[in-house]
Amino acid sequence: MAKAERETSESRLADSADSPWWLRRRGDLLKIGDRHLNAYVYDGDSVRRAARRLLDLEAIDRVLFAMKSNFNPDILRLLAAEGADFECVSPQEIEHLRRTLPDLDPGRILFTPNFAPREDYAWARENGVCMTLDNLYPLRAWPETFRGARVFVRIDPGVGRGHHEHVITSGEQSKFGIPRFEIDELESLAGAAGATVIGIHAHSGSGIPEADTWGLVATALAEVADRFPEATVLDLGGGLGVPSRAGDPEFDLEGMNRALMEVRERYPDYSIWLEPGRYLVAEDGVLLDHVTQLKGKGEKRYVGVSTGMNALIRPSLYGAYHEIVNLTRYGEPTAGAVTVVGPICETGDTLGHARDLPDCQEHDVMLLLNAGAYGRVMASEYNLRPVPPEIVLDA
Repeated sequence: MAKAERETSESRLADSADSPWWLRRRGDLLKIGDRHLNAYVYDGDSVRRAARRLLDLEAIDRVLFAMKSNFNPDILRLLAAEGADFECVSPQEIEHLRRTLPDLDPGRILFTPNFAPREDYAWARENGVCMTLDNLYPLRAWPETFRGARVFVRIDPGVGRGHHEHVITSGEQSKFGIPRFEIDELESLAGAAGATVIGIHAHSGSGIPEADTWGLVATALAEVADRFPEATVLDLGGGLGVPSRAGDPEFDLEGMNRALMEVRERYPDYSIWLEPGRYLVAEDGVLLDHVTQLKGKGEKRYVGVSTGMNALIRPSLYGAYHEIVNLTRYGEPTAGAVTVVGPICETGDTLGHARDLPDCQEHDVMLLLNAGAYGRVMASEYNLRPVPPEIVLDA
């Protein structure tokens, strides 16, 4: 294809409403690449649209953003303005949220600690934040901490799902949740402590593509909730699947909604909550970096980029797949498979294996897609490489 023809084709694709946001904003991203070696870049409009898709579902009464996935202040403000509430896993997350949104009602926060020290639970009570109990130990060992408290309890429904064993958060091999065989003791301990169970919580895992999961979980939680007369909420957690590769199907929101409406018909007395993280922000963010060096080693070809596992650890930690795009040369023909690596002194600092990319050159702007969740929040200064800045478009 001639250069002029290719550029016309690229322009049409970039202008299409069906194009990914990063392609529609290609010019803005290339300008950011002129100013920054590396950056996390988020699209505010995409965040808003993702929030509205969930908030508009008939079966869902409340959406709480899992803040551990992205704590960028602009993102938090955007989600709050759309009507999302927040699920936090540490007092530090709650304090950051309150600094960002000083007028936020504590009732819009749910605190879900796991194996946390006693002081965290006492802090939550002092600050008027509702909390979730993930284990019987706090009720056994510190009953006075929960006297008069209205709490959620996290139940292990017995079966977990997810894109990697490290993100499956239910089942015998998971550290999370109260097993169902301890429900009798939970009921007894809560009564003895003077705590009132007002919600039943679960979280099955992350990156779950099966829309029927939430109907099954909701049914299991409703059966437990029937044991607690003050319980009015079934909190199903998050984990809605996000497409990783071009051509992967979108998560079937309508299928999930239908399954949950059936649960509501059987159990009309309960509100249904969701706690999405990645679904709201993953596709809305990219990690921008630059080509630094090229290398051939036998039959293997490497493309080095300017940041690595210090800025996006998911490929090394979970074997997670992130699409990689040469934005400078977008639309040019591929030149064969390469391995994309970062500058960190670890063999595991590999961002992508066998990626078909154009003929890359030093200084080309590269994008790692689906980096809006668990990118910046899991970043480090390993090798004393700086954490990239965050930029929110249309905040």
